[in-house]
Amino acid sequence: MMPGAETIRDVIADLRIAASFVTLLPVGSSKPAADGAIARATWALPVAGLLVGLAGALVYKIFSRLGLTPNLAALLALVTTALITGALHEDGLADTADGLGGGRTRERKLEIMRDSRIGTYGVCALILSFGLRWSALATIANPWLVTLALCAAHCAARAGVPAFMSLVPPARPDGLSASAGSPPGRSVAIAFAVGTLALTLALGPGKALVGLILLSLAGWILARLAIRQIGGQTGDILGAFEQTGEIVILLVAAAFQMGH
Repeated sequence: MMPGAETIRDVIADLRIAASFVTLLPVGSSKPAADGAIARATWALPVAGLLVGLAGALVYKIFSRLGLTPNLAALLALVTTALITGALHEDGLADTADGLGGGRTRERKLEIMRDSRIGTYGVCALILSFGLRWSALATIANPWLVTLALCAAHCAARAGVPAFMSLVPPARPDGLSASAGSPPGRSVAIAFAVGTLALTLALGPGKALVGLILLSLAGWILARLAIRQIGGQTGDILGAFEQTGEIVILLVAAAFQMGH
C-alpha cells in the first residue's frame, strides 16, 4: 500500500474512533480498538465535536425558520447535541459534581462517581450547565452566529481533552480514561491547533484568546480539584471538562455578541 493511502486510512480510522468515543453515531469499527488507538485518535475529538455542533446548529436554524423563539430553538438545539452524544458529557459532569462534592474519602468519592444514580450536586450541576448554555444561545439569537458559537464551543471543548489526559494522571488503574491511555504529544498538538483555529474563525482573534485563557483556567482548576480529591482524572472528569469548555466558550460568544 502506498504511504499516502495508508495515511488516509489511519486518519479515517482515527476519525471513526473519535466519533464513536464521544457520540452515538454508528461509525465505529466492529473490531475492538488496538492498544493505544484511542489515545492516538484523540487528535480527532474536536472534529467529532464540530459534527455535534453542526447538528445542534441545524436544528436551531430549522426551528428558527419555523417561527420559534430563540429560547425554544436554543433548547431544542441543546437537546439535539445531548441526544447525539448520549448525554455522555452531561453524565460525566453530574457524576463529577456528586463525587467531588459528596464523599469524605478518596475511595468514597470514586465510588460515588461510579454510581449510576444522580445526587443533589449532580442535579444542580446539570441545571447550571443547561441553563447557562441555553441562555447564551438565546442571547446570541442570530442563527448564523449561533452556528459559529456552537461549532466553536463543541470543537474547542474537546480540543483540550487530549492535553488534560496527558497532563493529569488517571485516578484509578481501570475505567474509561485509564484504558484509553495517555495521548501522544502529536495528538495533543493537533487537537489544540484544530480547536484554536475553530475559535479564531468563529470568534475572531481577540475573543478566541479570551476563550482560550478562560478555558485553560477552568481546566487548571478542575485538574487541581481532581488531583487533590481523587488523585487524578477519570472519564467523568473528562466529561466535566468538556461541559465546562462548552459553557465558557458559549458565554464568551454571548458576552461579546460575536462582534455585534
